[in-house]
Amino acid sequence: MAPYIFMEKNGIHIIDLHKTVLKIDEAAAALKQIAKSGRRVLFVATKKQAKEIVAEKVAAVGMPYVTERWAGGMLTNFPTIRKAVKKMATIDKMTSDGTFDNFSKREKLQIARQRAKLEKNLGSIADLTRLPAALFVVDVQKEANAVKEAKRLSIPVFAMVDTCCDPTDIDYVIPANDDATKSIAVVLDAMCAAIAEGSEERKLEKEKEAQEAEAEEGAVRKEGKPRIKKAVKASIDAEEEALADVVAAVETPYEEPASEAAAEEPEAEKAE
Repeated sequence: MAPYIFMEKNGIHIIDLHKTVLKIDEAAAALKQIAKSGRRVLFVATKKQAKEIVAEKVAAVGMPYVTERWAGGMLTNFPTIRKAVKKMATIDKMTSDGTFDNFSKREKLQIARQRAKLEKNLGSIADLTRLPAALFVVDVQKEANAVKEAKRLSIPVFAMVDTCCDPTDIDYVIPANDDATKSIAVVLDAMCAAIAEGSEERKLEKEKEAQEAEAEEGAVRKEGKPRIKKAVKASIDAEEEALADVVAAVETPYEEPASEAAAEEPEAEKAE
């Protein structure tokens, strides 16, 4: 972290905030593009100082997050995680359609406990149907397993990195204090604002494309009718002209051509 440290005072390393601002802007621009493309960013923060902040701010922009415990293989063994999420959905369906009432009291208690455990660990990623496009981590040391899995799958990692951490495996380093709640809140505000902006731009682009498609369709419909009328009129006019030619040819009297002898007689009379 030496390039991001401004100075050392009384054994405490002070982060260069100018570089922090630059890195926040860089990370925010990248997250905005990810959100604009319709992909998801998974936020990971299981430390006590960051749990509530991440859950509140990330849920507001509709992104998945993990704040309880990083389950091993959450990325590298993603199909198994999806099965657990589907199991939670199956239990909900059983409760809604009345099947749950047919179980004994003991079975109901076991299923309810299982449902609560799944909700606690996986409830926040229930709508994550495929691997995320990026990972945002608070405290690289504590979430080392999440970073390793992301690197194995070539998923870009955004992270708040403190002076005691190694930023080597992080694609977008944000040098900041990852222990202070205010510091975490400031960084997450910037990231969530960028994601919200990207999502809004995507929504506006879709609406614009839909409007343009409707306008083009309407123009084609509007232009199609006169073209059809012109084509029909042209064919009718052509038929009428052909018919007129036929009628004219029939009504014209036939004249026999004069023979050469008949043509010479008047000339002989004139000579006499």
